[in-house]
Amino acid sequence: MLGLLLVDHGSRRQESNQQLTVVAERLRALKPDCLVAHAHMELAEPSIAVAFAELAQRGASEVRVLLYFLGDGRHSREDIPRLVAEAAARFPQVAWRVAPPLGPHDLLAQLLLMRGGFNP
Repeated sequence: MLGLLLVDHGSRRQESNQQLTVVAERLRALKPDCLVAHAHMELAEPSIAVAFAELAQRGASEVRVLLYFLGDGRHSREDIPRLVAEAAARFPQVAWRVAPPLGPHDLLAQLLLMRGGFNP
């Protein structure tokens, strides 16, 4: 079974962390055939290790890590792949990969216009 692990940076503000929970719920609605979990890279729980373990224990044979990050920086290139690899080492039967961050992408440009009151 495919597991989707949605990851953001994490915040000290609980309200900010709650937004990732909402996005994860939307992913569940869009992909009901997948297991979905969310994690914060740092500053908040659940951690990547905890969420990866949850997916593995629920039966995921593959985990795709979806980055809730705009840019391709150090966290998306180094930190998160390292944290996922460390978490995955406990579950060698589970394949995994980290998807690229969100932008730049035409859909994000359209979303920005929509948020700015334009009808793209």
